[in-house]
Amino acid sequence: MIIADTNIISYLLLPTPYSESADTLYSYDSQWAAPLLWKSEFRNVLAIYLRKGIITLEKALQLLEAAESMMVGNEYDISSSQVLALVAKSSCSSYDCEFVALAHHLDLRLVTQDKKLLREFPKTAVTISRFMSS
Repeated sequence: MIIADTNIISYLLLPTPYSESADTLYSYDSQWAAPLLWKSEFRNVLAIYLRKGIITLEKALQLLEAAESMMVGNEYDISSSQVLALVAKSSCSSYDCEFVALAHHLDLRLVTQDKKLLREFPKTAVTISRFMSS
């Protein structure tokens, strides 16, 4: 099991430069976990794609259903104190720190392409390619 940030989930379901890597990651380990926040963030990604005319409302709803099905049973509520402790010692947003807190709580790696997360939490956060090579 891995902690996947919302971008990784998005890369798997939407066409991006990282989609092929996300597909490979999912083939390697299909048990992805995330804080409950992932769903709101993913809805926001879909909103951007909708507003840009890249996908239709029907497609957005299909993608949301696919993502929710993929994540069912692997969504977690995170302790606010854990999140704020991570915020206090980093320059990352509280949203990003939710993913780090979950990784710490479950003793798992956070797979992300987010440069700030990778820089600020190098013992927890790894890129797709680094995770696949380890």
